[in-house]
Amino acid sequence: MNTIPAIELRHISKRFGPVLANSDINMTVNYGEILSILGENGSGKTTLMNMVAGIYFPDEGEILVNGEEVKITSPRDAFQYKIGMIHQHFKLVDVFTAAENIVLGLKEDGKYDIKAAANKVREISSQYGFEIDPDKKIYEMSVSEKQTVEIIKVLYRGADILMLDEPTAVLTPQEIRKLFAVLNRMKEDGKAIVIITHKLNEVMEISDRVTVLRKGEYVGTVETDETNENELTEMMVGKKISLNIERTDPKDPVERLIVAHLNVMNREGMKVLDDISFVANAGEILGIAGISGSGQRELLETIAGLQPIQYGGIQYIRPGDGVIENLRDKTPKEIRDLGVRLSFVPEDRLGMGLVGSMDIIDNMLLRSYRQGRSVFLKKKEPESLADRIIRDLEVATPSNRTPVRRLSGGNVQKVLVGREIAAAPTVLMAAYPVRGLDINSSYMIYHLLNEQKENGVAVIFVGEDLDVLLALSDRILVIGRGHVTGIVDARTASKEEIGLLMTKGGHAS
Repeated sequence: MNTIPAIELRHISKRFGPVLANSDINMTVNYGEILSILGENGSGKTTLMNMVAGIYFPDEGEILVNGEEVKITSPRDAFQYKIGMIHQHFKLVDVFTAAENIVLGLKEDGKYDIKAAANKVREISSQYGFEIDPDKKIYEMSVSEKQTVEIIKVLYRGADILMLDEPTAVLTPQEIRKLFAVLNRMKEDGKAIVIITHKLNEVMEISDRVTVLRKGEYVGTVETDETNENELTEMMVGKKISLNIERTDPKDPVERLIVAHLNVMNREGMKVLDDISFVANAGEILGIAGISGSGQRELLETIAGLQPIQYGGIQYIRPGDGVIENLRDKTPKEIRDLGVRLSFVPEDRLGMGLVGSMDIIDNMLLRSYRQGRSVFLKKKEPESLADRIIRDLEVATPSNRTPVRRLSGGNVQKVLVGREIAAAPTVLMAAYPVRGLDINSSYMIYHLLNEQKENGVAVIFVGEDLDVLLALSDRILVIGRGHVTGIVDARTASKEEIGLLMTKGGHAS
């Protein structure tokens, strides 16, 4: 086996204006190994590998490939050194076949020989265990099939060094297992493989070594079989953190929200929710799982009164007197007046719930102003709430008077989720509430959701991480292609069972 490192980085630094993304980083990647680069959002993982892939150029330092210093100024340069990167967001032409996408951009004399290309794709697939039809159009493929096309694309170009950015983010457990089997076969074939990730359990399963970055700096590299998740977490965040989610039994569960035969169309007239029925109980966390784009966002928006309903109903059972209120065709304001509050954190974090030009204190008042009156009689009350959220969720801000738009995405997230939880709801719907947050803040949010459950709130939690969904939820509703494909007991279900249910309704494209 080649003992010279495939890649060696020496004193690499990269700035974007005043922001130092990578600072004086030294690390190596060897042939015949899988190296995980581990770090939280914003730690500089992707930026570092983008320099190796020729997307960025380092401000300082050297990149060595096979022991020799190289200048990589473009992805084409990277391919000359047999380096290929598989990005989190695929770059494929939907109307082309797999084979056509794989050869796209290659210089060949005369016309492309698509038949020969398809045969070569089959050879690569057979060698490493991929499952792909070279003649299948991209728009007909599942997410994992598209990812396979991207991986074969770099292998087709002769890559011996492969870098994958968050490769499991959109895969089911079954698809992750297949991917890991392929990566291990590539490792056995002598390839150098780098996985950029923040998922500790996958790092422990797939990698030989782990390099940890924190806030753009190199923390260290450890042998995977000589470390554990707690030690890696401490390296990532700089302090000890408990990774336990304390799940209690449901607290006096009674029906609070009944969704029956819900059918919803989008603006293009496509059905996005098809005959959805379930019950959310007070004192319980109902998790919602599904492949991205399966209808999770539309479901929560519909319950919140933001989407028109074609058929079906939503009933809210008032605590105390048990009076049933029909939520169908009610406005968000009318629904809020009944005590149903929505914590919905979309990718556009300032697009719903917060006003970027307003400071944190004024954003505490925002919901009540929309109702035409303030629930706070004195200015001191929203100020104390703002201060409590800043303190408890460790919001990085110069002061409580800082405009929200000046905060990072993760800190905006904390302000929004903190405010919604502080609003004393009877139904709390949280969609991806920890997206973009560090581990410490994520576990704070999980703890807050558990507190709401203990207080008798019906909590609906849409999550991406199946391990967290299984650890936090009492029951899990699985959605596939707008259908309910199953409701399982989170205490006894497995990731594999949920993965099968996620794909049962068809793949989201």
